[in-house]
Amino acid sequence: MNKVLSSKKFIALYVTPALFLVLALIYMPIVQTGYYGLMKWNGIGEMDFIGLKNYKVLMKDELFWKSALHSFLLALFSAISLIGYLFISIILSGKIRGADLLRKIYLIPMLLASVAIAQLWMKIYHPSNGMLNTVLMAIGIENPPAWLADTNLALYAIIIPIIWQYAGFYILIYYAALKNIPESLVEAARIDGASPWQIALKIKLPLIMNVIKVTIVLAIVGSLKYFDLIYVMTGGGPNGASEVMASYMYQKAFKGFDFGYASAIGFFLLVICLVVTYIIRRFTAANENIY
Repeated sequence: MNKVLSSKKFIALYVTPALFLVLALIYMPIVQTGYYGLMKWNGIGEMDFIGLKNYKVLMKDELFWKSALHSFLLALFSAISLIGYLFISIILSGKIRGADLLRKIYLIPMLLASVAIAQLWMKIYHPSNGMLNTVLMAIGIENPPAWLADTNLALYAIIIPIIWQYAGFYILIYYAALKNIPESLVEAARIDGASPWQIALKIKLPLIMNVIKVTIVLAIVGSLKYFDLIYVMTGGGPNGASEVMASYMYQKAFKGFDFGYASAIGFFLLVICLVVTYIIRRFTAANENIY
């Protein structure tokens, strides 16, 4: 009994500092953000308590809901892109020539800073001497669009480098999961006459379904709070065409000096991410029996 108690005290001794760090760095800022959302505050002077007024204004803010729609579109495309990442990972996990080289190529975007990626794609999208428009003009398109200046195209032009940026990350996760599948199962399926497509669909996918669920949550929630590449490439423009919730929050805080309202946006964004995560987990749990 004494040994059990001493071991628990020993464990508590090591867990307590980490617990305090989690409370200080994660949960306390969340509580503070919720608190600031109840205030009218410019970030410097005194705070005035206004209750839920910021949230009431938020519910009627057309620019916020427009940015929310953009965030959900980004999340949708990110989730769809997981299918492509999974397909590539299945191919790379097979016995194909040059798989090691391809894996290294796909990992290159992970090694680059977001600012470097933004600068690279801004050069690609440059309206007069960018690589993309140069190719389009070479094939006969005389007036190619200004991708980042077009209100109809700016958001989709940014989604492409975001998907490219995280390709290596998800491919690596799927590849590692696929390599952990016992080779004996795959060989037994081949002996029974299963095609590569049947092996992938009936054996490999069910065995890594838990990993797929995690990546769905990471992709969607990460997209809802995405900020850096969008801020560098367009700053949310032109005319709010590529504004997302995180960039709108930044605009309100550091350009509009309305930290109370920005905090309300941040807290509401947290709630949205929690709700979306809960829905995804419930949906995937309800479909576990399919696999």
